[in-house]
Amino acid sequence: MAPAAIPPPLEGKKRRIGVMTSGGDAPGMNGSVRAVVRMALYSNCEAYAIYEGYDGLVKGGDMIKEMQWEDVRGFLSEGGTLIGTARCMAFMQRDGRRTAAKNMILKGIDALVICGGDGSLTGADRFRDEWPSLLEELVESKELTTEQVAPFKHLNIVGLVGSIDNDLSMTDATIGCYSSLARICEAIDSVDTTATSHQRAFVVETMGRHCGWLTLMAGVATGSDFIFIPEQPAKEGWEGNMLGIIRKHREMGKRKTIVIVAEGAIDENLNKITPHQIKEILSGAGLDTRVTTLGHVQRGGQPAAYDRMLSTLQGVEAVKAVLEATPETPSPVICMIENKIVRRPLLEAVAQTQKVAEAIENKDFKTAMELRDAEFAEYFKSYNITTASEQPELLLPKEKRMRIGIIHVGAPAGGMNAATRAAVAYCLARGHTPVALNNGFPGLIRHHSDKPLGAVREISWLDAESWANKGGSEIGTNRGLPSEDLETVSYVFKTYKIQALFVVGGFEAFTAVSELRQGREHYKAFKIPMVILPATISNNVPGTEYSIGSDTCLNALIQYCDACRQSASASRRRVFVIETQGGESGYIATIAGLSIGAFAVYTPEDGISLKMLDHDIDSLRETFKKDKGQNRAGKILLVNEKASKTYSVQIIADMIAEAGKGKFESRHGVPGHFQQGTTPSPMDRVRAVRFAFRSLEHIEQYAGMDPDEIDDDSMSTAVIGIKGAKVLFSPMDVIEKRETDWHRRRPKKEFWTDLKEYVDILSGRPSQNKRQQ
Repeated sequence: MAPAAIPPPLEGKKRRIGVMTSGGDAPGMNGSVRAVVRMALYSNCEAYAIYEGYDGLVKGGDMIKEMQWEDVRGFLSEGGTLIGTARCMAFMQRDGRRTAAKNMILKGIDALVICGGDGSLTGADRFRDEWPSLLEELVESKELTTEQVAPFKHLNIVGLVGSIDNDLSMTDATIGCYSSLARICEAIDSVDTTATSHQRAFVVETMGRHCGWLTLMAGVATGSDFIFIPEQPAKEGWEGNMLGIIRKHREMGKRKTIVIVAEGAIDENLNKITPHQIKEILSGAGLDTRVTTLGHVQRGGQPAAYDRMLSTLQGVEAVKAVLEATPETPSPVICMIENKIVRRPLLEAVAQTQKVAEAIENKDFKTAMELRDAEFAEYFKSYNITTASEQPELLLPKEKRMRIGIIHVGAPAGGMNAATRAAVAYCLARGHTPVALNNGFPGLIRHHSDKPLGAVREISWLDAESWANKGGSEIGTNRGLPSEDLETVSYVFKTYKIQALFVVGGFEAFTAVSELRQGREHYKAFKIPMVILPATISNNVPGTEYSIGSDTCLNALIQYCDACRQSASASRRRVFVIETQGGESGYIATIAGLSIGAFAVYTPEDGISLKMLDHDIDSLRETFKKDKGQNRAGKILLVNEKASKTYSVQIIADMIAEAGKGKFESRHGVPGHFQQGTTPSPMDRVRAVRFAFRSLEHIEQYAGMDPDEIDDDSMSTAVIGIKGAKVLFSPMDVIEKRETDWHRRRPKKEFWTDLKEYVDILSGRPSQNKRQQ
């Protein structure tokens, strides 16, 4: 029999890259497939989709299909995995892996990108390790010739982690975890209203056999009364402890009880704890109790904005990793640390992940917590404090306790209330007095002495307890600045004995603290510690790469854009031009563009020129000319509200319609304040809690210090934020001088500007350089 024709390897460093999804499906997997395919094609490589995971690899033939640019159109917004996933017993045997190797060589594939859980990634690396010996066996059995296998001596593997459990070590987030968390929080928020109405208790079961991330984050995001996670099992006597906390909450006036339990929940002796067991205990204590098991609902639905962005950026990085790899390079897994895409050794990450289950099995729960990561332990500590049970060991000595003012400044942003709730809980646990300065600085200046209720009010635990999932600002916010009347602000701080200030807000909050810091020269009352927690949908606060509220905005915006795309696709040849908020910063437009697969994004950083529009309209004309009645043919252009003083979305839409000459049409949309969202996203809620706790810990360092000592310490006015791969505090005076573009109300260096290139690459829009040639 004549040997099968095998395509020769592509010349140079170009590769034929296979992409597959394996293990349990996760929202965002399709985004990674789309990114791998299009980045491969952009890099002059070939891309192949392997259908049904390892099963497709073993069966070969039509299960391994070459992909073209248009084949992944519309993938970003789809949940699950469109190329399928399946369990494959055959691949677990060496014979199956040998067949899989043969099928890859028959297609000429020499690199594999796998999106799956730790089991799928372990299988992939084993496959790479065995690759040379598998080829030898194929030659020995005469299935392939020496000449045929010669060009394929090395298999290149790159891992992407698709898992709703977020159970891989060395990464903050896995593809699908935040979409799943959103589904859980949505369900708990819905149950919450029923529980409050009837004064009921609800026991909610979430997924997570060895990982309590979903349960812990849901607990933090929804303000549940008690959680059960495998890494920190319930201690002996947990029944009484749980009832004690719940009774205390009821005595304080809480009308509902929510207990969240991971499917892998256990006690210290490794005995399983079930939702029905918890229900019996609560019912026995006289609470009308119901059980809700969310099951596979947690996996389903469209991916959230973060998972679309994460899967896209990781898919792009995977192709880069393939092209940069040498035969000696260890297989990498693409991870996300804080705000940064990084590569980690695949085997090391998997080994550390598996050690968690081993540590739990060995009852070494301290190690299990440490192996997760520092962030996991930090959230667990935060959660325990916000449950508000009496914890006398947390109380500070009286001389270290402070009256801490909490104020919101600027436009509303999702997560402001979650941050305030966490700050109040922390203050009360430590013995501080939380004081709300209602309605921002104008409220403080004009209404501080109103009777019977002024703008300066102490907050009780019950006041803030229900704020975890509320949008907007419960203590009121506006854009007014202290410079309106510094004299009165100083008088209020002195009169109400404000000893520290926790400011939640956007660029106005940054400006307000800058004014107070400079006002210290004349007003001693401002010589107190002040921390800004950046909260704005625009994500334009200097000193951080992430502001709470921006994730909520992105989710609202992609929901709007998905609806427009559906309309555009149904009408086939239609372009939507959509205006995004964001002030002078193009962050929201750019990240939304990545998340929805926008054709083009216009930002204030680049502006809009007639030449740019002309080239983009030409590109649209070419695109629609090639489109032979295909599905999902609509296009979206995103325009930041301040990208141009001349070209509004209406004008751009009119220009496109005019150029279409009946071949295609356009519409414009302005979502406006819809982008502020309603219920804050889980990411904004949990990060708000984490940042609030860190901020108050920072403030506590100054308790009992002399005002002049505080003034001399540049860190006494600081911004908390994510920079690179760390959460840290930055001194205001340095940020003001070196990092702030005051005129444009944004940081001088914006970390996300490089991402704009990927919007263009993945949409097929000619690059800026090509357009200008």
